[in-house]
Amino acid sequence: MSSPHTDSEFDNFRPNTSSAKPTPVRRSKAGWLFIVLLLATAYLVEFEVRTSFYQSYFLHQYATKLTYKLRDYRSDAVIYPKYGPFDDRHGYSQLPQKIARLIERKYQVTQQVAFSPMLMEYTNIGFFPPYHEKAQSGLTIKDCRDMTVFDFSYPKRVYQDQDKIPDQVINTLLFIENREMLSPEARYNPVVDWPRFVLAAASQVAGIFGADMSKAGGSTLATQIEKFRHSNHGLTLSIKDKLLQIGSAIVRVYQQGESTVGARQRIVQDYLNTVPLSSAPGFGEVHGIGDGLWAWFKTDFNHANQLLLSRHTQQNGAERGKVFRQVVALMIAQRRPSYYLRQGHDDLESLVDSYLRLLGGEGLIETKLMVSALEQTLQFNASKLVSTNLANNKGVNAVRIRTAGMLDLSLFDLDRYDLSINSTFHGDLQQQVSDYLRSLAQVNSAERIGLLGERLLTAQQLDKVLYSFTLYESTDSANRVRIQTDSIDQPFDINEGSKLELGSTAKLRVLATYLDIIAELQQRFSAMTVADLRQVDVERKDHITRWVVDYLITTRDRNLTRMLDAALQREYSASPEERFFTGGGLHVFNNFNKKENSRVPTLYQALQESINLPFVRLMQDIVNYSSSYNSEGSVSQLLRNDKDPRREEYLKAFAKREGSSFVKRFYRKYRQLAPEQRLEVLFDGIQQQEHKLTAVYRYLKPYDGVMELKAFLAQRLPAKTFTDKQINVLYNKYGEEKFNLADQGYIARVHPLELWVLRYLNDYPETGLTQVLEDAQPQLQEVYRWLFRTRHQNARDVRIQVMLEVEAFLSIHQRWVRMGYPFEYMVPSLGSALGSSGDRPAALAELMGIIQNDGYRYPTVRIDELQFAKDTPYEVTLANNKQMVTRVMHQEVARALKRALANVVENGTARRLKGSLLDNNGQPVVMGGKTGTGDNRIATEIRNGRKVSSTAINRTATFVFYLGDHHFGTLTAFVPGEKADDFSFTSALPLQVLKGMMPILSPMINYQEQCQTGL
Repeated sequence: MSSPHTDSEFDNFRPNTSSAKPTPVRRSKAGWLFIVLLLATAYLVEFEVRTSFYQSYFLHQYATKLTYKLRDYRSDAVIYPKYGPFDDRHGYSQLPQKIARLIERKYQVTQQVAFSPMLMEYTNIGFFPPYHEKAQSGLTIKDCRDMTVFDFSYPKRVYQDQDKIPDQVINTLLFIENREMLSPEARYNPVVDWPRFVLAAASQVAGIFGADMSKAGGSTLATQIEKFRHSNHGLTLSIKDKLLQIGSAIVRVYQQGESTVGARQRIVQDYLNTVPLSSAPGFGEVHGIGDGLWAWFKTDFNHANQLLLSRHTQQNGAERGKVFRQVVALMIAQRRPSYYLRQGHDDLESLVDSYLRLLGGEGLIETKLMVSALEQTLQFNASKLVSTNLANNKGVNAVRIRTAGMLDLSLFDLDRYDLSINSTFHGDLQQQVSDYLRSLAQVNSAERIGLLGERLLTAQQLDKVLYSFTLYESTDSANRVRIQTDSIDQPFDINEGSKLELGSTAKLRVLATYLDIIAELQQRFSAMTVADLRQVDVERKDHITRWVVDYLITTRDRNLTRMLDAALQREYSASPEERFFTGGGLHVFNNFNKKENSRVPTLYQALQESINLPFVRLMQDIVNYSSSYNSEGSVSQLLRNDKDPRREEYLKAFAKREGSSFVKRFYRKYRQLAPEQRLEVLFDGIQQQEHKLTAVYRYLKPYDGVMELKAFLAQRLPAKTFTDKQINVLYNKYGEEKFNLADQGYIARVHPLELWVLRYLNDYPETGLTQVLEDAQPQLQEVYRWLFRTRHQNARDVRIQVMLEVEAFLSIHQRWVRMGYPFEYMVPSLGSALGSSGDRPAALAELMGIIQNDGYRYPTVRIDELQFAKDTPYEVTLANNKQMVTRVMHQEVARALKRALANVVENGTARRLKGSLLDNNGQPVVMGGKTGTGDNRIATEIRNGRKVSSTAINRTATFVFYLGDHHFGTLTAFVPGEKADDFSFTSALPLQVLKGMMPILSPMINYQEQCQTGL
């Protein structure tokens, strides 16, 4: 092998044979400088790794510029996180969508955070904004006085103070996870453990090149917190993720100062409070040692800490060892929580024993505690924990349910949001009224209040009656709910979650409709001369228009207030002898008090004493008016002259115009509903009789078989039993081929076009209105043409009368909806005047609010303000925008109704309340209202068209009222189910209950107890 050296090099080489010392090699200045720099660099690196002196200074200076500020306006200078378990759970990552939903619902941003330019750049890179994050947060609800009435904290069990954490817990955590965390160096960087980091990096590099080297973890407590709070799914999925965790954690610890002593203590505390520990049955996600002890071992957190902070004695030794073993187990389990806490119990026990010996050997725990803990075994909780976050306050639950609906969240998720809600409720009065209503089940309370007696209750019935009460205050441009509660220990809400027959309270809706028509006609005719009025063509059955025209001719008085007062003085017979053709058949109505049968009271008197028959006859007049007898092109005009040669074209034009309007109405009614919801809405509006239900079912579901029909009727008519033969008869009798569309509508007493639109939408759910109208044209002609095809005059008249009544009630329904009626349909029957169409106490209260507010319909507000993410970079506050006031009733009509309702309390069915509420000067507060009793039943046997047997569904008694000039509400007594048969109470019951409640309500009515939001 050739030598790399040249010949001249060997020639110049001479061995040293003398005894003289060799000449020392001289180094250049550059070499010495390099060595010095290398040593200095090594020293600086060692110094910096040990003390973090320079990074603490520069990073602190940088972090102080990563700021945000709360502005009194909507801000675009904010970047919300896109993922992260912590950010998802607290709602931060969904805030852009939630803000948009609230703005759609008439909320407006009043405050929002704005990022500094440097924080915008920093966050855009992907780093997590530095701030002192909340280990514990959740939903808070405050009442109108800014007092907290609901507070859900998650996690529930946390260390609130660093000094309260037992030393054994801290020592164990640091020994297992991060031994240098509490270094004495003030500026020490707790984010990077350099030896572990270098080893982890080397293992990653080795892995890239295929070297067989065990993987090492470089995570510290600080980076783990960043990971399980903010990384996607709480995982490190890439090197970029790890770098973002490290960078975010470093900036976070130096933001508050160059010294990290406080930051490191907070890291320990935050880790213990929020470390993820899988999900426990009945509990959900578990975060933190405190919740972990309860969820996995059913160990009380406070008791565990008291044991660990106390001296080890013979009496408490075993228990101390037990809870400490559990703590150690949870700290180990966080590495693979789902495995160790659910199935790998033996492996976990083995690891716990190993760590206990190591902790004892290192002197980090007492020897006695180690021995005691080694003697124990882990006893995992086998029972399913019951959630305890349900509020028993109906007002609070109403706020939670509404907020969850607005934000499209479950109550479970809502309660964990970092959200504070300012509600309109008065917490103290809410609680007092709730306690009062519950006390009514006790005999001594009932006797004191006067609930025992005729048309009231017996002592044995007290605990079976449920009560619901709501009180509103009319303020600026909103009706704010001050009290909403009931005596039901269930989430069900009588006030808003029910459809009840509330009896004579419906008379208030009828009277409001009547006076609304009077005001409508007054505007129509008031400018006309007497001569012109005499020429007005009034349909024979339209008594309301006839009266208005005659009044204007006779009195020549155009003042609406005086006309309304005169309209209330019109007389209507109370005789029950007449039979009324309504709802497709003949019906007889009765008065509650037979002594009224011979009277002919005015409407004012009929409301005062709640006499039934005058309101049935008034509803009949409203139906006749609403049948468009006076409109050009009405059905009635088509019937006047069967010989008119223009009748065919006239009929076509009428069918197109009138039919199209109904198609549009039904399309809008059902378009946004799911198919099954559409069917529910329709069937709820049909009289619950098997032939009507079957006819509609067979038309809408022609391909369903006999068994499906049987199941449907069993669901709709649970009180009835059908044999297979009866089902087969119904199925065949009402087959699709047996009747045309018009006949189907006639049988069910439903507008035929409603059936057609519903079936069309179920077949073609994505079709737009224009196409629906086009496809409906043949049906429009057919639906109206059948009116004139029947040969027999009487049969034709009956069909026409049914059709006219159905259309009239569709028109009446629109008026009722405008005044707060809550349902998509009402029963086309005169019985609706007495409550057969059902109602809700809250909807009745809304009508009373319209009357209280001079005819304006104010929005009902339970939530004034929502504040998300307080004291975070994502903070935003939205306030209820109150610009939704609409006039739905003439002022004169509202005031006429208010006077009439005051008379009900002064002289009528509610007179037991007279003088029960006094103002601050001892004078009676003016109040008014309407009583109603509902006995809701299902017919179980009908003979010759008459109901001879029935089953009670529920019994109700309601009082809808106003108190003074600004407060109104409802009180309902309710007995559900067949046991209602045993009760005979009337509206005297809620009146007596309200009378006993007056001392509680007086401070609010008289403004001795004021809310921050109000007048």
